[in-house]
Amino acid sequence: MNFAMTAAAAALSLVASGPAGLQMTTAGYLADQDGMSLYDFDKDRPGTSNCYGGCAKSWPPLMASGNASAEGDFTLVTRRDGTLQWALDGQPLYYWAGDSKAGDTKGDGVGGTWHLAR
Repeated sequence: MNFAMTAAAAALSLVASGPAGLQMTTAGYLADQDGMSLYDFDKDRPGTSNCYGGCAKSWPPLMASGNASAEGDFTLVTRRDGTLQWALDGQPLYYWAGDSKAGDTKGDGVGGTWHLAR
């Protein structure tokens, strides 16, 4: 195994786990149970998502089931259509459509408003 592969594997190691398999990686960012990176959006406010339409196609929200409940730092945001979205300390969480595999962090810094959730 080469160094780059070893570093990537280490970055995806669990350091803490949350609801729905959400995990903080050893690299210090949040990922889902499959290792896909999660992001937050500067234009959101705690408890409010401002990413809809085309935005949500590029930045799919991390949806929660209708019976989900907040757990520790992981909270829920009710979207305009009444569905639930996971949040970290009230800040809604999203995927980036440009990430194709576990450990990708290509969305970090996009438009100066999207950042890895930490």
